[in-house]
Amino acid sequence: MERLVPDGLWELFQRVVPVAPTRPQGGGRRRYGDREVLAAILFVATSGCTWRQIPETFGPSWSTVYRRFTEWSHRVWGKLHRLVLDELGSRGDLDWSRCAIDSVNMRAMKGDLTGPNPVDRGKNGSKIHLITERTGLPISMGISAANTHDSLGLEPLVRGIPPIRSRRGPRRRRPAKLHADKGYDYDHLRRWLRTRSITPRIARRGVESSARLGRHRWTVERTVSWLGGSRRIHRHYERKAEHFLAFAGIAAALICYRRLAKPGRS
Repeated sequence: MERLVPDGLWELFQRVVPVAPTRPQGGGRRRYGDREVLAAILFVATSGCTWRQIPETFGPSWSTVYRRFTEWSHRVWGKLHRLVLDELGSRGDLDWSRCAIDSVNMRAMKGDLTGPNPVDRGKNGSKIHLITERTGLPISMGISAANTHDSLGLEPLVRGIPPIRSRRGPRRRRPAKLHADKGYDYDHLRRWLRTRSITPRIARRGVESSARLGRHRWTVERTVSWLGGSRRIHRHYERKAEHFLAFAGIAAALICYRRLAKPGRS
């Protein structure tokens, strides 16, 4: 359990998890501890197994784990991600000088926010959109159907960047520059970014080469590969979109926590 939920991650999780409900009349079954349940959820997220395949060694039954995951899906995972970002920001480990935006398609077995994937022979799929800071840490994420154009995700993602603590000064939520590929090459997006004091660095179709843009966008592409460490999001298995977004949020929180826990950083 300590491998899946190290002490540092558990301390952060305790700050965002809601207080367990109590029965006024008393009695009832013993409620399994949040740490055991969290370990089982992270096992599902990273291994990609089904809920029924959770090993009995974790303690709680698969139905208990799934029920607690459902309880926490609405807010807890997003709060955990933002809390880890706050800790990184307070240490000065977030670089706001350049951010990058991209998306990745995932095949979908069922569920909400799915659609025909134009790059996978029209098979059903979903898309994860994300913005990363300069070193590749995800600071904003969202999901959509696979046939949603990338450009439609830019404004919601930028608005979704939370106010994050800084080492000095007020909280920050706007990068100095935003890099994007030719899928975001629209004048109205450039104008919108400038109104928010963000310098657009968007490749122009038929003008700029992808190789030149890649000097700054490779970090977000590396982050997409990091997301692959959470095998549960390799396929969209969830009936509810909020559950798939929860697993994406877990993946983002784990990526950021690994940077936070990395030895030798301060």
